[in-house]
Parts: sequence; C-alpha cells; structure tokens
Amino acid sequence: MERDREIMQLTALKGIGEKTAGLFAKLNITTAEQLVRYYPRDYEYFAAPVALTGAEEGSLAAISGRICGNIATRHVRGLSITTFKAQCADGELHLTYFNMPYLKNSLKMNETCIFRGILRRKGNHYGMEQAKIYKPEEYGKLIDRMLPIYSTTRGLSNHAIQKAMKQAVARVDLSEDYLPPKIREQQGFCSLAEAVRQMHFPAGRPELIKARERLVFDEFFLFILMLRRMRDVNQSLPNSCPMIEVAQTKRLIEALPYRLTDAQQRVWQEIQADLVSEHTMNRLIQGDVGSGKTILAFLSLLMCAANGYQGAMMAPTEVLARQHYETILKMKEQYHLDIAPVLLTGSVSSRDRREIYARIEDGTANMIIGTHALIQDNVQYHNLALVVTDEQHRFGVRQRESLAQKGNSVHVLVMSATPIPRTLAIILYGDLHISVLDELPANRLPVKNCVVNTSYRETAYRFIRKEVQAGRQVYIVCPMVEEGEMQELEDVASYTAKLKQTLPPEIQISSLHGKMKPADKNRIMEDFAAHRIDVLVSTTVIEVGINVPNATVMMVENAERFGLAQLHQLRGRVGRGTEQSYCIFISSSDKPENMNRLKILNESNDGFYIASQDLKLRGPGDLFGIRQSGDLKFVLGDIFQDASILQRASGWADQILLEDEKLQSDEYAALRIFLEQTAINEVDFRTI
Repeated sequence: MERDREIMQLTALKGIGEKTAGLFAKLNITTAEQLVRYYPRDYEYFAAPVALTGAEEGSLAAISGRICGNIATRHVRGLSITTFKAQCADGELHLTYFNMPYLKNSLKMNETCIFRGILRRKGNHYGMEQAKIYKPEEYGKLIDRMLPIYSTTRGLSNHAIQKAMKQAVARVDLSEDYLPPKIREQQGFCSLAEAVRQMHFPAGRPELIKARERLVFDEFFLFILMLRRMRDVNQSLPNSCPMIEVAQTKRLIEALPYRLTDAQQRVWQEIQADLVSEHTMNRLIQGDVGSGKTILAFLSLLMCAANGYQGAMMAPTEVLARQHYETILKMKEQYHLDIAPVLLTGSVSSRDRREIYARIEDGTANMIIGTHALIQDNVQYHNLALVVTDEQHRFGVRQRESLAQKGNSVHVLVMSATPIPRTLAIILYGDLHISVLDELPANRLPVKNCVVNTSYRETAYRFIRKEVQAGRQVYIVCPMVEEGEMQELEDVASYTAKLKQTLPPEIQISSLHGKMKPADKNRIMEDFAAHRIDVLVSTTVIEVGINVPNATVMMVENAERFGLAQLHQLRGRVGRGTEQSYCIFISSSDKPENMNRLKILNESNDGFYIASQDLKLRGPGDLFGIRQSGDLKFVLGDIFQDASILQRASGWADQILLEDEKLQSDEYAALRIFLEQTAINEVDFRTI
C-alpha cells in the first residue's frame, strides 16, 4: 500500500501562477489535494425560461423578453439606478439595476435576452432587480445544468475556482479509499473518488445527494473516531491539581445581587465535585444564551485561584475576552476578591505582552483571560490547573487540547450556547461529561418575535428608526457577504448601501462579515459595543463574540435559509438588557412549509425545544438551503439535517474500535494510515 503520496502544488495546474496561488492561499488552499476538498457552498440550477404568468412570485426565474422603451439612469444620493423594460410574450417586465450605468451603452434596443432574477409583482407590474442578462444561445447551453458555487475571496472569481477544480479533480489520485470496504458495501456508498467528483460537478441531483451522503458520513465517522480515542485517554487521567471547596466561592454566591437558579446551583455542585475528585474534569456546560454560564465559569476560576492555582478562560473574540476581563475586574473591586487577572489578546502591545508573559510564568497572575493568544508557544504557565473555553464551537478540539497541555492534566470546562438534543450531544461530545442549564433567570424579559414576508420590510424599517431614536441599537443579518451568484439572497454590502439610502443620515450604519481582517472586525464590534454604531448589518459572524445589552432589535433577512437552532442563536444577541427586545424573521419565500417552520420560533424561546423541533423537521431534501451554524460546524455535515447519518457513523465507529481498538488489522490499514498521515489536519475540524 502506498504510504507517501507526492503532493501536487497548485502551480502544477494550468493557468495558476504564483499570484493566483497566493489568492487560493487566502482560502487555506495550497495544494491540489486541498483544492478537491474545497466543496461548493451551493449550486446554481438553470431551469428553462418560463412565461411571466407561469413564474412563482418571489422565486428565481428566467424570463425571455425584448428590450423596449428608454434605458434611463438617474442618481439618488450617490446611488446610480438604471431602469428599462422588456416586452415578454405575456406582459412587460420592469428591470432595475443599481450602480451599473454601463448597461445603457452595452444593451441594444429590440434585442431579445434572457433575464434571470427574483420576480416581484407590484400591482399589475412584474419586476426584477439586478437580474443577470444572457443571450438566448448562451442560456440554452446552461439549461438543466448544476454549476458549483464556491466561497471566494477578492480577486478570485467563482469561474476561476471552477476551472482549477476541473483540472484538480481529474489529476488528484483518490483511488485509495480509507473507508473500510464492509462499511462502503453495507451502506451502499460510492467510492471516494466518485463522491468528490460528483460533489463538484454533479451529473444530476440524485448523484449529488449520494455523493454528499458519503462525504458527510466520512466527516462524522473520522471525527467520532478521534473523540472516542481522546475520551479513553481523558477518562483515566488522575487529578494532578487536587482542590478543596473554598469559602470565597460561597461568599461570592451569597453577595451576588441575584439568586442562582436551581439549574445553576445543580451544575455548580457538579463542577465542584469534579474539581475535588480523583480524576481530571472534562465537562461541557450546555445552556441557552442568558442561562448564566459565565458566572459558573468565574466561580470555577475563583475556586482554582483560591486553591493556589492558575486558571485560563479563552473567548472566541477580543471584544468578548475584554468584556469578560472587565466584568472580572469589576467583581474583584465590588466583592473584594483576592485574584490577579490579566488580559492577553493579539492586539496587546509588545511591551505589555512581555510583562503579562512574565506575570503568567512566575504565577503572580492567577486568572488569565484571552483569545487564541493563550495557546501560543511564548506563553509559559506557572501552575495552570483549569481551562475554560467560552463558545466551544469557535475552537478546534486540537486548540482546546493545546491549551490544556500548557499544564499537567488540567481540568477542562467547555461552555456552549447551542442547544443540541441529548441524543446527539452524547455522540458529539463523546469526550466530555454534559451539564445542562435548562432554566433562565426570572428577571429576563422574553424576546418578542414575528415571522413575516418581504412586504413587511418597510414597516420593519420604520420600527428600527423608532428604536434607534429611542437610543437603542439594531442588528440586521444577511446570509451573503456581497452580491454574487445567489441573486435571491440579501448580501451585506448591497444591503448596507441601500439601508443608508433608506434610513435618516444621522443614524450610524456599518457592516461586518467574516472576510474582513481580524483587526477590522474587532474595531467594528468594539464600536458597536460602545454605541458608536446604531445599526450593524452583518453575516452570522455576530452569532457569538459580542455582548451589547443596549441592542433591542434583531432582523434576519432570508430567514428560511437558516436552521432554527441558528436563528435562535442569533436571537440570543438581543434581550440582554432591561428593555423589551424584538426579533423579526423575514422570509423571502411564502411557501407554507417555510413559514410554518419559522413560526416555531414564535412558539417558544426555549432553545432545547426549538432544537428538538428542528431535528424533526429537517430532511435531506434541501441540501444547502439551510445551513446549521454554531457548535460543531462541519465542512459539509449538519448535525440536525444529517442526524441519521451521524448516528450511523457513531455506531460504526464504536463497532470498529470494539473489534480493533488500534486499527492494526489489514482490514483497517488504509484508515489507520490516513489518520496517521493527516493527523486529522486535512479533514477540517478547525471550527469544531
């Protein structure tokens, strides 16, 4: 069996020079092998053109029409708007384009074109905005094809990725399949090579579904194998940092201006029992936003410090790390706590960083709050005994392990706000004991929700204006970063520009998305937290990492494109202060099944109930329309939509480890070699 396969660099592919390779590197792709595992985020299906009256209002449609009337361009507050009409077989189509004045010169009167976009109807008029324009013969070649849509970066188009992908899929050797033959046979899976090929360039929808099932199974199976092996090691680790219960934590609980809920008290007892037991703690606290996880983390760190050890808490963003640090400083002063906290993030100056390193190494700092900077090689701990990771899903298992390895068999406490049904949590958190906070503090005002279609948007804007004028702040979430192939979806860039035209100029509007540089993202989040921004238009990057009690409105565009559990996570960004908060879910689809699914969010603010309903409703029909986010974000797999695949993968992982724990037999040789060679690095568990 071949053990050392030659790695093919991207520059070996035709048309990719050093400059283009540098753009691919921004997507963490440097080899052809990595490229073939860079799967599409969606597919564009080209249906045959339909009549105006035959198209579903609000849906993506291709309409044939002859350009007629004047092509006019006007300017409104810095925005150019080009409009014209097309005569179709059964009526007129009104077309509108923003910031595309060149169309006036490129389009010809009486020319027949195919216009592809979202069809809207206002009274007796049909209209499209930003519709793509095709020549009839050009569009004819696309009919019934499914073309892959990839996440791109500036300077690298989807077309360029498609061209490179065709070469890579043809040249990378995937004939050696690491999945044991008996699993492939009993599950009816296609080969690895066929699955990868069909994921990128599917022959049709049935082939795509089959390919995706195989690759999702692989992803879950490899992850669970890794977890099971970790669990066996962790559960036998002796407690090398023995502790005793201390008076300081009891005094703090009594001094708090609120009473811990029964759930918080129960979980705190479980944490204390772990810290004083014979074995190292590996515990997950699972609870809704606002259920009180953070105070339990602080109590754990305080118990650690009172026993003479150091504790570290790792947050997903600098803004949230700083907020935790400032809260701890305030508690230190208010309750006269004998602690020495420090804040360590990437933006700390070199001089301050050296001083913090020294305090951590000599033990004068006993509570270390920070981001991934906590696990860098330069950080040497004096006697680290406890690691707390906030919002588990932003840290890889390996990152969590890296921080834990800074000490000697340290205790690990993981916090997660994503509610996952217990049947799935037992599989996914196989290396952790699970504590559930299933109760919210009595003083929390429940968020008021509404599920509406796009006709409600103007009303929503008026409400947003009113809330901002009352001194409140607003989040608006769009599924896309910038205008692209998915014309039916709202994007942050265009939406921000249009919103600035709609809302009064005194309202400060800004945008945020994952493609920004980390420093820019932190600056925007800090400005929003400091109320220098009134309305923040963002992708789901705001799902975690920021705490703004003054934000009272969350509006989600294209809400039908998200999983219910993720929408509940987003809703958790508001309702954190004393004022009434609101969540507006705008669906661009009037289909009854979509609206009924979203209305579950009206029924309850209980994340565990919503997660269980999500699990019941999700199926394999919509492969990419609904993407789960939050905890355990796999590359392809979705723990709700693919729950049955997850359970099958778990069963097979358990069976194989029971048969051959070290995978020594010939039957599992390919799997063992794959795991050894990749060390799970090629399989993207970075966000798990």
